[in-house]
Amino acid sequence: MIRDTNNILTGGKKPILFDCFYTKTLQPKPIVIYCHGYKGFKDWGAWDLVAEAFANAGFFFVKFNFSHNGGTMAQAIDFPDLESFAQNNYSTELEDVDRIISHLMTTEKYLAETDKDVISLIGHSRGGGIALIKAEEDPRISKVITWAGVSDYRSRFKEESDGFKDWEKSGRFYVKNGRTKQKMPHNWQFYTDFLSNEARLTISRAAKSLHKPWLIIHGNADTSVPIEEGEALHRWSTQSSFEIIKGANHVFGTSHPWELNTLPEHLEKVLEKSILFLE
Repeated sequence: MIRDTNNILTGGKKPILFDCFYTKTLQPKPIVIYCHGYKGFKDWGAWDLVAEAFANAGFFFVKFNFSHNGGTMAQAIDFPDLESFAQNNYSTELEDVDRIISHLMTTEKYLAETDKDVISLIGHSRGGGIALIKAEEDPRISKVITWAGVSDYRSRFKEESDGFKDWEKSGRFYVKNGRTKQKMPHNWQFYTDFLSNEARLTISRAAKSLHKPWLIIHGNADTSVPIEEGEALHRWSTQSSFEIIKGANHVFGTSHPWELNTLPEHLEKVLEKSILFLE
């Protein structure tokens, strides 16, 4: 199996670091692109094992760091560049997915191994919303899967709270990362960009407008994104199928760092259902 790590350099924009996992056969393979969630990164937890599983199943699997996720080219794990994190927003993440797709479709080294007519997106948590919105608007996307995906972005701003009002006054607020203990900043532009692009970024609109196969997977023990959000996504869509992983938490039993060579039971079930759906 080949793991190819590279970056996308687009003039005037932050680079995107990505991994491609595949078996070299010189035969075109369906492309699967994975979008990580909030405070996530491509190397979190067991995602390498996930990538290997998709590659072994015959896919060309890509996972990447969003350009403003707080990582750097030299240090992709955790968040050495918090100023970049502060400048992130949903529009930038959608643009990053577009840059990944365009790069895969035009880079000569991948052409013999990829089927450009069969591209699917997988998004976890906040990345589920990004994957869904991009799948709805981009004709290059064939299918979409959301793992513990969020159903609404606006509600997460908590606009009536004192913290929101303080954010507006100061221009910045911080979220503590429970694992790394970092104070992770959000600039006010995160909210204003959402308002400027709210129609595009409304997940319910994308769900109702999607005319492509969509698999929703959610654990019924998820305390970060409750299963009711998965149920709402399924209710809005005529194209979706809904799989509940009984007893599964938000990350389907994995954690970071993940030092085992096997997947947790719940994530194994997620992969089985996802690969069957894509095949």
